Amino acid sequence: MRTFVFILLLCFSANSFAQSEALAKNYFEQGEYEKALSIYQKLVKSNPGRLDYILETVKVHQQLEQFSEAEALLTEQLNSRNRFPQLYVDLGHNYSLQNKDSLASQANQNALQSIQQKPNYAYYIGKTFEGYSLLDEAATTYESAMKMDPNLNFNPQLARIYGEQGKLEKMFETYLNLIQSNPSYRSVAQRNFSMYVTEDITNEANNILRKTLLKRLQENPDVMYNELLSWLFIQQKEYKKAFIQEKAIYKRDGEDLSGIVDLGFIALNDDDFESAETAFNYAIENSATPEEKLRNYQYLMKIKLKTASKKEYPTVVQEFETLLDTYGRDAQTYMLQIDYNHFLAFDMGKKDEAISNLKQLAKATMTSYQEARVKMELADILVFSEQFNQALIYYSQIQKKIQSDVLAQEARFKVAQTSYYKGDFEWSQVQLDVLKKSASQLIANDAMQLSLMIRDNSLEDSTQTALKKFATAELLSLQNKDQQAIIVLAEILENHKGEKIEDEVLLKQGKIYEKTGAYNKAEASYLKLIEFYKEDILADDAYFHLAKLYENKLELPEKAKEYYEQIIYNFADSIYFIEARKRFRMLRGDDIE
Repeated sequence: MRTFVFILLLCFSANSFAQSEALAKNYFEQGEYEKALSIYQKLVKSNPGRLDYILETVKVHQQLEQFSEAEALLTEQLNSRNRFPQLYVDLGHNYSLQNKDSLASQANQNALQSIQQKPNYAYYIGKTFEGYSLLDEAATTYESAMKMDPNLNFNPQLARIYGEQGKLEKMFETYLNLIQSNPSYRSVAQRNFSMYVTEDITNEANNILRKTLLKRLQENPDVMYNELLSWLFIQQKEYKKAFIQEKAIYKRDGEDLSGIVDLGFIALNDDDFESAETAFNYAIENSATPEEKLRNYQYLMKIKLKTASKKEYPTVVQEFETLLDTYGRDAQTYMLQIDYNHFLAFDMGKKDEAISNLKQLAKATMTSYQEARVKMELADILVFSEQFNQALIYYSQIQKKIQSDVLAQEARFKVAQTSYYKGDFEWSQVQLDVLKKSASQLIANDAMQLSLMIRDNSLEDSTQTALKKFATAELLSLQNKDQQAIIVLAEILENHKGEKIEDEVLLKQGKIYEKTGAYNKAEASYLKLIEFYKEDILADDAYFHLAKLYENKLELPEKAKEYYEQIIYNFADSIYFIEARKRFRMLRGDDIE
């Protein structure tokens, strides 16, 4: 019974202290320092061993400019039996607040001397120095402790401090030593390297890291240095140099081609097709299995599809046919066949042939997911061919086939989109309302955007005349009938001036002009949207597309910077905010973290 009562009192006491601490903290944050001090003094009296209460009391004294009281409290603790030597640093800070620099320096020296007696004190002393941004003293603390006791490891702290001090070579060397001793530090090191390394190959940090890695590689041919060099070259978008490193890595282990293939994807996504092709060809030459070789051929064909001119289309067809003759036209090559038939339909205009091929493929023995992917492409081509009802059947089959997969949600969105193209806005709206709660943020955003457009333009115009024309223009654009789409959009602007749909039309018009290379006309569309609808929902789209246009096509970086800046300051919740900030900083010449 006594034990139970004791435990009950202990719990009550702990809860009471916690409530008092929270109240004191709240008073401190509200600037009511006298009230905070009263509570903290009681807490210190009740818990003389609680260092956190002592330090909070010191902070309150300092806010009240009661420096003598703060000094007395710290000195009392330093003279007590259970002293904490990091309090010398707090005492030094108290002197600094009074501009007593010599006393502050002496207190800091006392802290450093404590390490001579016991190197293990270094962790708390160094951390306290860091808390007051005394980086030189913190570095000296950790370095001294490691000299006295080689078993101590403060390299993670030192590496970070060297970086903050601008001692980049020491930072890189320290991190590399860490990785050498413990490979698990690799991800931490690369994350910290990213704070200093940029895309700019002339950046000081890039040069120092490159030289450091090359020197180490010459002294010790460890594959880790090749991997880090490859990482550096990828940051600099020097994919050819990265390939040399990845090739060296592969030659060392002779088994894993993933580094080569990953590099190919990175180069492909950055439109460096030559580097991507080199990587995939090397992967093909060294693939150990037919399945691996097939996958790499498929990646290689993606480059062909992106780069081939119309004159080269027959050659692309022949290459696809050769691969399919070699590897078969069954489930094993289903992704290759999807890419091929997409090319036949959307680029070569052979819609019927593509539809026939995919219907045949859908009959093959496949997994549910593979079948769904095939039917998705088939349905997309049917929409492209304006065979809407057939397309809707396939999209519905996908939803039933793989209900829990994100592909099912994509199929539902395409049902809504197809209904929209047909002019069946009511049914489209029903589907979109469900998708607004989609697990996929991208699909949810797309659904929200289309739903909002349909609703806004139905309220103003019950006949939905302008909306039907706009849906037609979007379908024409999908079908690559860009000039016809432009004519329909121009007609909407002429006959529906001032209506809600005008901003949508101007944005779509700008995008099509960009697609067709009419960059000055695209600029005019975006500028008009900004002029008349700068407070509306599509304004950030216009600013972003215009900034990209100035940066990449019209080669007007100063104008690009101006429009990226508008997004940063006026559209903080925009989906383009992060990318706009990054591009703005790069154009301004900042180091990108």
